[in-house]
Amino acid sequence: MHEHCPVCGQKTELETGFWYGTGYVSYALSVALSAFNLAWYWIFFGISWKDNSILYWLLTNAAIVLVAMPYLMRLSRVLYLSFFVHYDPHETPHLPLRDHNLPG
Repeated sequence: MHEHCPVCGQKTELETGFWYGTGYVSYALSVALSAFNLAWYWIFFGISWKDNSILYWLLTNAAIVLVAMPYLMRLSRVLYLSFFVHYDPHETPHLPLRDHNLPG
């Protein structure tokens, strides 16, 4: 990950260990995705204690969350950073760290 945003120059790691908080955000996103998976699985297939449908949902949910985890981690970093760095579209843009059009 870049130390500074290549567009605006914002420092991305505000302090040492800053990104540890993304674990909590990622966990909340995973729980929300699991609840959504439970809802649609229950609507389409039904869940009962009398058969193995809960086991099938757990396996399906684990596969979906495992595939979605890279996206959830990226989203959690963006959400966590947005808690502390606020974007103002009317603010004067910062100059880039270096001019990308010049050689060198």
